[in-house]
Amino acid sequence: MENSPSHIGTKNWYDKYYKLILLIPIILLVLSLAYLGYFYNKTGDIMLKDSSLTGGTTITLMGNVDSAALESSLQSQFSDIAVRKLTDLRTGKPISIIIDTSAKPEVIKPEIEKFLGYKLTEENSNIEFTGPSLSKSFYNQLLLALAISFILMSITIFIIFRTFIPSLAVIFAVFGDIVMPLALIDFLGVRVSAAGIAAFLMLIGYSVDTDILLTTRALRTKGGTVNKRIYRAFKTGIFMTSTALVAVLPAFFIVSGLPDSFRQIFFILMLGLFADILNTWLTNASIIKWYCEAKKID
Repeated sequence: MENSPSHIGTKNWYDKYYKLILLIPIILLVLSLAYLGYFYNKTGDIMLKDSSLTGGTTITLMGNVDSAALESSLQSQFSDIAVRKLTDLRTGKPISIIIDTSAKPEVIKPEIEKFLGYKLTEENSNIEFTGPSLSKSFYNQLLLALAISFILMSITIFIIFRTFIPSLAVIFAVFGDIVMPLALIDFLGVRVSAAGIAAFLMLIGYSVDTDILLTTRALRTKGGTVNKRIYRAFKTGIFMTSTALVAVLPAFFIVSGLPDSFRQIFFILMLGLFADILNTWLTNASIIKWYCEAKKID
């Protein structure tokens, strides 16, 4: 079986093109970094933030409301207004409308009531307000926690493997798993909440698992060629990632009535897991194979 023509053909194809395959995620990462640079110059930050990170008011309206007309009505007075509609993907029925603005509740609430033609109560709405100084401090602390987590992860990887290139490949892959989803989220105009940044923290843990599995199998497992060890790691790793996606995708697309913060966590994890497939099995695997060939590890 191992010496069958199909097996030999696959082996020869991978040996011939694995360095070329490496360019795909690198190009995507460069494009993501370029877009983040453009986005930072345009907005002054690396992401759009909702009121939980900038300070302001979040109002959730229950039921069917014309979100486009509401946003158009409020934009003349509140330039930073953001209106999002949540719908049940199975039925297409509107669930709620979420309004974000830096204005205080006593300023924005009467204007919404004027548009709707009725008073906002606890039964038909939910109103939250966060002070700007508290939100800014919270945002900075979350970014600091994200940076510290990444640094500690990098140190741990160097301690585990004690070789520069394989360790750097793992760190590079995890970095890509964070940068690519962030660039896509900015491109889509998604306003990130505190829960969204927590999702990026979770991505570090999700991402590093498959990279450690790959590097350990390729460098430390005895028996078989490098290709076979990488392929065995791939079968285990893709099963791990697929299992996580099976949990995340239905929660985001099917389950209705989830709070918006939970949906954002699932959305960011979903993007990160897809990015992890590219960065682990195209980037990291190609670097590890290249390293093994250079060091004559087989």
